[in-house]
Amino acid sequence: MQVLVTGGLGYIGSHTSVLLLEKGYDVVIVDDLSNSNEKVLKNIFKITNKTPAFEKIDLKERESVSKLFKNYNFDGIIHFAAHKSVNESILYPKKYFQNNIGSLENIIDEIKLLKNPINFIFSSSCTVYGQADSMPINETFKLKKAESPYGQSKRKCEEILESVIESGHCFKNITLRYFNPVGAHPTSIIGELPTGVPENLVPYITQTAIGKRDFLTVFGNDYNTKDGTCIRDYIHIMDLAEVHISCLEKLTDVNDDNYFKVYNVGSGKGTSVLELISLFENVNQLKLNYKIGKRRNGDVIVAYADSTKIKDELNWSTKYSLENALETAWKWELNLKTNEQRNQN
Repeated sequence: MQVLVTGGLGYIGSHTSVLLLEKGYDVVIVDDLSNSNEKVLKNIFKITNKTPAFEKIDLKERESVSKLFKNYNFDGIIHFAAHKSVNESILYPKKYFQNNIGSLENIIDEIKLLKNPINFIFSSSCTVYGQADSMPINETFKLKKAESPYGQSKRKCEEILESVIESGHCFKNITLRYFNPVGAHPTSIIGELPTGVPENLVPYITQTAIGKRDFLTVFGNDYNTKDGTCIRDYIHIMDLAEVHISCLEKLTDVNDDNYFKVYNVGSGKGTSVLELISLFENVNQLKLNYKIGKRRNGDVIVAYADSTKIKDELNWSTKYSLENALETAWKWELNLKTNEQRNQN
């Protein structure tokens, strides 16, 4: 099978591409390199001994997307490509709507021209739930107003995908609502590689621990939680990558040409910011310099998943611990420093 992986040089995309290649899929990566690095291609090769096809394309450009579909014959698409910072989306909402929604619309327009149904996996987010009334969050919960333009853009994308199904087009889709991916590949050859100041908690932790950042700011300690800090569901990146293989296999086996499913993907456990910091310190035997700051706009207070549906229907469950995720994240940061020093010499 030939699988298009959009945003395939990003954090989740690169780990998923590795697993696809290891399982014998023909992988085509599309990335505009706006928040990724082409060097990741070499790192994918180091792990798999295979080099996926790569196209540098801005998916907002309609003609480029059309040319892509003319040059390849995709059996499946995993659509990761999107801007993903909650905080940045508050500052630049138009940027997020144009990119996240516009790129999906261009891909859908091409899919509608295909004669055969395509297996499509969409990368959504738990942010579509807003601040849920109770925990854990399951797929039957009514979607509240998202707390950020990022979450709003993901919700709009889900509505677009539902409309394709409702219009009767041959289209097989699984939409995955991610919670919080953390960790790195066990080889430490690929991991989370933010451009500039990290927006996610764990890379900020590792960069602080290694000295790239003076300190970590905890955004608020006066929330109505056990220790006053926000609670999230952290899932190991390798578990998250693996679920895309399960979804692709499911879509391939399904005979229904008009198929649509939505699944939560999380560990099912809520961990506070201070608990995560303490766990990172204990696992890696170091102390982290952090301070308490003001609350940050767009943050929900508590969010963790009920992943019963995907476990029951796809026989998928998490294999890796949060301790392992934090250990691999730190090893990845150490490996980055080693490589930087080697390049300087």
